[in-house]
Formats: sequence, C-alpha cells, structure tokens
Amino acid sequence: MDSKKYIGMDVHKESISIAVRNGAGKFVMECVIETKASVILQFIDGLCGDLHVTLEEGTWAAWLYDLAEAARDGIGGVRSAKECLHEGKQPE
Repeated sequence: MDSKKYIGMDVHKESISIAVRNGAGKFVMECVIETKASVILQFIDGLCGDLHVTLEEGTWAAWLYDLAEAARDGIGGVRSAKECLHEGKQPE
C-alpha cells in the first residue's frame, strides 16, 4: 500500500487552509488550522506515511518551510509552488 501523502498549504496570517491527497491522488482530507507553530506541528505529527508538503510563496513561507522541515524526519520534501512550476512540475 502506498503511504505517500501530498499536503498543500494556503497560508494566511490567522489561518492555514490544508488539503491532503494520497499517493494515488485521491482526496483524503481538508481542514483549516491556526497559523501557530504548535498547531501546525500537531497536525503534521498526526499524519502517517511519507509526507510531501507544498506551500505558496509569501510572507509566511520561510517560517513555515523551516518549521515543516524540522517537524518530522518522515517529511519527504517541502517545496514552494513557485519552485515546482519553475521546474515544469505540478506542485505536490
């Protein structure tokens, strides 16, 4: 069974909208959480599998990138949507 999860994050000052798809591209879940480190870490820790995160470029991008990278060894990669599009790939 494929344990990959692709997480897209739309980051705002007060909240983050999150969508998660599995390795087959099937929609798994969506939620809105607070833009707080403890809440984000709790969300990431609650997911199992090989995690791949894509987030938009913006004011919060560097902070969230560093937080997600440090959150858990199981995250396969954290990439910005701009970075994916520059390489000609669809964001994860």
